[in-house]
Amino acid sequence: MGYHIRSEAELREFMGEPHELVRAKSAGLITEPVRSFIELSPFLCLGTHDLNGACDLSPRGDAPGFVQVQDANTLVLPERPGNKRLDSVVNIINQPRLSLLFMIPGVLETVRVNGSGIVSRDPELLSRFPVNGKLPKIVIVVTVEEVLGHCSKAYRRSKLWQPDYVPQSGVPTLPEMMSGHLDLDRATRDRLDHIIEDDARNNLY
Repeated sequence: MGYHIRSEAELREFMGEPHELVRAKSAGLITEPVRSFIELSPFLCLGTHDLNGACDLSPRGDAPGFVQVQDANTLVLPERPGNKRLDSVVNIINQPRLSLLFMIPGVLETVRVNGSGIVSRDPELLSRFPVNGKLPKIVIVVTVEEVLGHCSKAYRRSKLWQPDYVPQSGVPTLPEMMSGHLDLDRATRDRLDHIIEDDARNNLY
């Protein structure tokens, strides 16, 4: 217990202070370079939490430009078909604070956005996101409060865009991970694997 850090002051004494340029790197709006980054990004992680503080982090992905930069303070994100748990959406309805982390394959920097969201079924907003003749049923409209670029160290350490750490085998499948707490038999796991693969192939939009 004596090694626990219990305050920001204690943390700063141990770890030091950031450079003044690091403190100043966040902005309260989407600048043109950040807009370009977002429009080139095919993938993001959406962070939310519920009224009790329980957190959720959810991946979102589509063709570059799938998140629309409406203006310097507003993003619109389509909610594509998923497993209907809708954890992030429920969280935003109950407590609108959220964070986004945008990534571009092969690029070592990321963009972070903090703000608040609303969930909308406005037909005009939905009409902006057709894919294969299909529209999302809802969108998330994000009011931007803080935007910042994030440095490359995590990507350099993990070699995320390089083949060094790509496993050749042994990665558990989703049914196998579910079986860890549901105790599924082999036949059920195989059937579930087929259902998940079929859903991924035929219900992307």
